[in-house]
Amino acid sequence: MSDAPQVGRGAVTPVRVVIGLCLVAPFVAMLWVGSYAKADPAFIGIPFFYWYQMLWVLASTALTMAAHQLWRRDQRGRATRSQDGGEAK
Repeated sequence: MSDAPQVGRGAVTPVRVVIGLCLVAPFVAMLWVGSYAKADPAFIGIPFFYWYQMLWVLASTALTMAAHQLWRRDQRGRATRSQDGGEAK
């Protein structure tokens, strides 16, 4: 056995699960091509295939920003608990 301190991997919390879902959702939506490989319904003359992808550009930005904010809040909470003498995981 070594005398090196053990580094915790961290706990899987509901906040971290939500962060993961926010980051994975755009990939799943874009990789599932069969769900949007069609022309109808058109929006202001633009086929569904194109406007669906552009909508996901905006949605991906919003989801990434939300994941970032949740991550920052989670890290601040862990730092506060660590400073208060609680065990940070």
